[in-house]
Amino acid sequence: MVLKIFFPQCCNKADSGLLVGRWIPGQNSAVVLAVIHYPFIPGQVKQYIHQMRGQSGVDLTVLGSWSMPKEGQEGMESFLRDLSTIFPQGQWLQLSREMGKIGFRCHVLTRDPRGGEKDKVIFIHYEQRKVMLSQLHPIENGVPDPQTESQLPQVFGTVCQSEPLFFLDKYDDGPVKMTHWQSEGREGSIIVELMKQASTPVCLLTTWILTLWTSLCSSRILNVRPMRFISSKLSTCVQLSYRTEHLQTVCSPTRATAHNHFMRKANIFVSFFVDVSLGLLLVSWMYRENRIGKLADTLVPAADYVAKELEELLQWLMGAPAGLKMNRALDQVLGRFFLYHIHLWISYIHLMSPFVEMILWYVGLSACLGLTFALSLLSDITALLTFHIYCFYVYGARLYCMTVYGLSSLWRLFRGKKWNVLRQRVDSCSYDLDQLFIGTLLFTILLFLLPTTALYYLVFTLLRLVVVMFQGVLHLSVDFINSFPLFAMGLRLFRSYRLAGGRDCLCQHTYPTHSQFRLCIPVKPHRHTLHTVSLGYLFL
Repeated sequence: MVLKIFFPQCCNKADSGLLVGRWIPGQNSAVVLAVIHYPFIPGQVKQYIHQMRGQSGVDLTVLGSWSMPKEGQEGMESFLRDLSTIFPQGQWLQLSREMGKIGFRCHVLTRDPRGGEKDKVIFIHYEQRKVMLSQLHPIENGVPDPQTESQLPQVFGTVCQSEPLFFLDKYDDGPVKMTHWQSEGREGSIIVELMKQASTPVCLLTTWILTLWTSLCSSRILNVRPMRFISSKLSTCVQLSYRTEHLQTVCSPTRATAHNHFMRKANIFVSFFVDVSLGLLLVSWMYRENRIGKLADTLVPAADYVAKELEELLQWLMGAPAGLKMNRALDQVLGRFFLYHIHLWISYIHLMSPFVEMILWYVGLSACLGLTFALSLLSDITALLTFHIYCFYVYGARLYCMTVYGLSSLWRLFRGKKWNVLRQRVDSCSYDLDQLFIGTLLFTILLFLLPTTALYYLVFTLLRLVVVMFQGVLHLSVDFINSFPLFAMGLRLFRSYRLAGGRDCLCQHTYPTHSQFRLCIPVKPHRHTLHTVSLGYLFL
């Protein structure tokens, strides 16, 4: 016959002791639920198992012994084998493992001398934590009938119904100490509870500060039209309001009522934590080896280089660019106009050069609020440093639009039509000879000036497009950090069963995922030694 042993992975490194679990009737299978550590008193173990049997409704018993001897415990395996006389069973499992080795050894001692130690053993590892939290195949009316239930639902039902057994672990001060799925995270749960207790006053203080900040921002002085317009255009102000809203959501004293609300709060908290961590890394990098001073020293020469390139570009446009015949008078006027703006911008940069390092030093501290604040501030600084390019684009676009609009109006004049402003449509109209003559002269002038204005508009639009693309990359990075669900992705990779809303959102008859079990079969035909081989999927 084949004996199947379901063994929890959390007990792989447990101290030597007794195996507590349940024999599945009619299936020749055993489910190991916990390991009771040595030393213990057999009478107290029997009393504890009898108490757990009454609370859980599961036929719990001592399945055998688990031996993982340490230094000075050479006779532990033989001592545990002799306990089979105190805890009489039809079959006594004797599992052992040596420190630093992967393989397990399994002996099955039976009372029948004709069939002792002749069964083939299949050792199945299962993750008790996932099975317990997901509550797969819960049994509502006691122990399932072995004639109507298959083997795997009975295993799941046994684990889920044995919840009272997991209230006591190896960290409790009592006569019985055990290892099971909750023993691994007890230290972490204590830290979490302490953090929960400390987070209450912190959340209240943060909520009060955010309320004060929100009331200040919504005051009448800051809501006048110029201030509201400027704050809507600055990326830093937009990011500040965005983070304020997020912090109000996270620090709200109202508990999340639904799973999606909890996931939203968790995603916001994790994204804020990652944002601040990346910002602190950026601050630590910037303030090492005087990188702020080096950046300030390269900023003014870079501005001079950009101004020189723009001057050369304007000199090229004022000549015969690409062999095009330009209107010389308009070309010279536009070129000198833009050259004067470049001269003003360079003078402004050199005037601010003594204060650049100090400004960058204080601006770098904004990264302590998060990497998104630093990126938003970089976007605003880029907008200020390239303000002359924006002015060039606006001037060229306005001039080009006025030229195209004038040509379209004069073209309608030639066809005897006009634009009706009241009805927003084109109507027929009769013009006299003087109007047609003036319209012809103006149309000819605008038509010959169109290549010059169109070329300036095209060049400055391309320059503006480069700046907008750079700012777009910064805004995409900020939106990615703000909106990427890091907590949900972490759950998807490591705790995918929690995405469905935990134990309450799982179907009663949902089968386990492939990551919850590993089938362990003997590699060599030996009846005592077992080696685990992961097969990936287990379908029974």
